[in-house]
Amino acid sequence: MEASSVSSTLFQQLNFRGERQKVISSNIANINTPNYKTQDLVFEDELKNSSFNNTLQLKQTDSKHISSINSLSNFSNPKLVQVQGLEEQNDGNNVNLDSQMGEQSKNKIIFDAIQSSIKRDSKLFRSVIESSSKN
Repeated sequence: MEASSVSSTLFQQLNFRGERQKVISSNIANINTPNYKTQDLVFEDELKNSSFNNTLQLKQTDSKHISSINSLSNFSNPKLVQVQGLEEQNDGNNVNLDSQMGEQSKNKIIFDAIQSSIKRDSKLFRSVIESSSKN
């Protein structure tokens, strides 16, 4: 049972952040591997592209809302891509340690925020259950 309708989205993002951490760690581990190309997981780009193409639609619950009925299920699977336009070293490797460490820090902050949101959501759900059992 989900604590709220937001829970599944939070858990999907938590999984995405965990997978992204693995990709960033792989990039850092391969910093000295000749011809290794920096990789990244893409989720936000797909979401942005779909909003421009009107393929991402929202559920309309009021006549004043944006008209559409669709879900984010098409975007729950991020794609692994090679990052283009990075400066290559003499051995063909284009991993930049500073940028990867920055991405790793950013990813951890977002991961922690999502984790905190899940905890708050669960506490709220638990308090509602406890309150209803007292009546």
